[in-house]
Amino acid sequence: MQLMKVWGRRISRPMYRLLPNRRLQQLLRRSALLGASLVLLLFTLDRCLPLQLPTDNQFFARTLVDESGRPLRAFADQYGIWRYPVTLEQVSPSYIEALLAYEDRWFWQHPGINPIALARALVLNIQHSRIVSGGSTLSMQVARLLHPHSRTLMGKLQQVFRTLQLEWHLSKTEILTLYLNIAPFGGTIEGVQAASYTYLNKSADNLTDAEAALLAVLPQSPTRLRPDLHPRAAELARNKVLDRLREFERWSASRVAAAKLETVYALRAQQDQVAPLLARRLVQQGNGQRAIETTIDGELQRSLEDYLANAINNFPAQTSAAILVVDNRNSAVKAYLGSANFADKTRFGHVDMITAIRSPGSTLKPFLFAKAIDAGMIHSESLLADVPRSWGDYRPSNFNSGFIGPVSATNALQRSLNMPFVELLDRYGPKRFSTELENAGLQLRTPGDEPNLSLILGGTGTNLEQLVQSYTAFANHGLVQPLSYLKKQLTEPKQPRYLVSPQSAWITQKVLADIARPGSLNTLAHTQQQQTLAWKTGTSYGFRDSWAIGVNANYTIGVWVGRPDGTALPGHSGRESAAPLLFSVADYLRIGRVDITQPKGISQQDICWPLGTAPTALTQQDEEQTQSFCHQRRKAWIANDVIPPTWHKADSDSWQGNPFVFWKRQVAADEKGTGCQPQSNRTRSERVSVALWPKVLEPWIKYQYTRAAQIPSANSLCDGQYTHASSLKIIGISDGNIYRAANNSQTKPSISLSSIGGSGQRHWYFNGVRKYSLDAQQVVTHTLKQKGVLQIVVIDDAGNLDRVTINVL
Repeated sequence: MQLMKVWGRRISRPMYRLLPNRRLQQLLRRSALLGASLVLLLFTLDRCLPLQLPTDNQFFARTLVDESGRPLRAFADQYGIWRYPVTLEQVSPSYIEALLAYEDRWFWQHPGINPIALARALVLNIQHSRIVSGGSTLSMQVARLLHPHSRTLMGKLQQVFRTLQLEWHLSKTEILTLYLNIAPFGGTIEGVQAASYTYLNKSADNLTDAEAALLAVLPQSPTRLRPDLHPRAAELARNKVLDRLREFERWSASRVAAAKLETVYALRAQQDQVAPLLARRLVQQGNGQRAIETTIDGELQRSLEDYLANAINNFPAQTSAAILVVDNRNSAVKAYLGSANFADKTRFGHVDMITAIRSPGSTLKPFLFAKAIDAGMIHSESLLADVPRSWGDYRPSNFNSGFIGPVSATNALQRSLNMPFVELLDRYGPKRFSTELENAGLQLRTPGDEPNLSLILGGTGTNLEQLVQSYTAFANHGLVQPLSYLKKQLTEPKQPRYLVSPQSAWITQKVLADIARPGSLNTLAHTQQQQTLAWKTGTSYGFRDSWAIGVNANYTIGVWVGRPDGTALPGHSGRESAAPLLFSVADYLRIGRVDITQPKGISQQDICWPLGTAPTALTQQDEEQTQSFCHQRRKAWIANDVIPPTWHKADSDSWQGNPFVFWKRQVAADEKGTGCQPQSNRTRSERVSVALWPKVLEPWIKYQYTRAAQIPSANSLCDGQYTHASSLKIIGISDGNIYRAANNSQTKPSISLSSIGGSGQRHWYFNGVRKYSLDAQQVVTHTLKQKGVLQIVVIDDAGNLDRVTINVL
């Protein structure tokens, strides 16, 4: 009131003297006071009503992207909204031009509110007697999206306030980036990146002019203009944007005309479900991270998923499969298929068989082969024995029928023979083998307290991930490093570990690369292939797991086939089921003939069987004597000039060396001397050396190389007689016999199992499978139920054995 009195007295004075200056002063005072009050009010409101700016955890979907940034799998936010974070640099410039030309030409100049646009919108709304234009700037639209309001005067004032807040706190670039991320594009799709992938199946940085114009107008009416639901309406709206760009001379007439030629495709909006099991795994490990950048090759992943989903239909019900592809150069995972079809519940598509613990079958044999080379136990052509053996109560058999007898280490690995590798592991030590694998990252879960001999045949547990990781050693000079699933892991320091030496790694992959691929008619077809792939299969006990793992210089590929519930899949093996999938992936990758670099310390030398050493090391006697030791000559890969001789347990405890040296008496026909000292000038002794094959192999070798043929009878030996080990002989069955049922008889033919010689129990094997363990005098009648060639082998407790092969018609 006091102020009003003062003001009244002042205005009563002569107006010509005081009014102009005083009114101006008062106006300025009031303006300053009003301005200060407004600023204070805005500051107070800003502190009390802060902006709700988006954060990664609140606004964006959790997205798994491939190595190119393309989404593989996404998980919506807590409200079911799909938003993929994007920056201004990750969006096509054409889209930015179309957006600003259509929505807000003066975006970079106005302070958030464009009075001219608001006035124009007011006039239009009055003319049409309805709201046809809001006059909102992009800043105002962002404010409304962040803080929705009613379409009333109070709501508009609220929008203005929030817009001023945005301009106060954020730069123009930050406001525009906000719009790119939260603009509505129909349904639960928000943000230009999510819209681009959903409707156009591409990233927002690859938009064409027509696509950019379409996405620029879509937020105006997301439901009415959705291209997957209303393609015609979307096309008309897009053309309106293009016309405006031409009108404002942002784009040339020819550019606009070319853009209008593109048709709006009615793509169905759906979220990608690529690499779903990997996405689930990484999201669980992501600690809330929203954008998970993987090393996955998106095109490879999609192609393999389509192929496997179709290929699995050729397998029995409840069968699944898994594929893992790794880049050997940096251990980056390029494809991850944990199941054959994630959506197929009947095939347990939700179970990740890349991480599932399963029996590895024979896939561990290459590691034992390489480690035995490193230990100086074998070279690539060492003589091994594929014969029936027993180790206490453990009596394994071969996967394929029958036994081969003499076999090289290379052939044993290529044919995945069981007996030679069980014997090799017995010499190497199962605990030592298991520990060394685990130290290099291959964890084995062995039943019981200690690793045993069965682990080399699959009597342990591991998973496809660790197997593939370990197989990369054969391409990386024996080194193993953890697999990388995330791009950031590629730049993190790693500490590779040696699994095997560079030399044994190269020799092993060379041996595996010489295996003909499935379906090859002969080895010539294999050598003419346009790709090099070292590969190994495995089949677990009871046909529960089929494996195939391949390695070349660039990639390691792992395949598993089986039933996730652990039930058997009879008739399906690694070679028959998993290997064709392996080579389909290799063919798609076009791996070519990229050979792994041969390290130093490897040579190729001639070696001789049965001694296993080089011809020059056999004897210093004449060439004729050397040749008598070299029953078979072979070309072997040698590591670091180490050429270990032939070793076999059955002969290791024997008193004689190899070559075996003895003195043979030569006596004239009419002499009766019993010693080697001459009784006349016609009596003398001769020193003789012979190369002996392992005793257990004698049934498979030529008679001239047997002990009976090379070593004379005892009465011809000098001093200390050499006594042959008691021989074992099958009686009543001759090699090559043919058995058939009598004419018009339904009774199956039968044979009596009997033997002479030997010691201890007799263990009878039919086509590699142990059937009977009998006492020395016990005879069993066996009915021949199956037709075909049948190999019968008997072995006694001392390691003596005999074999025959018959034909059942």
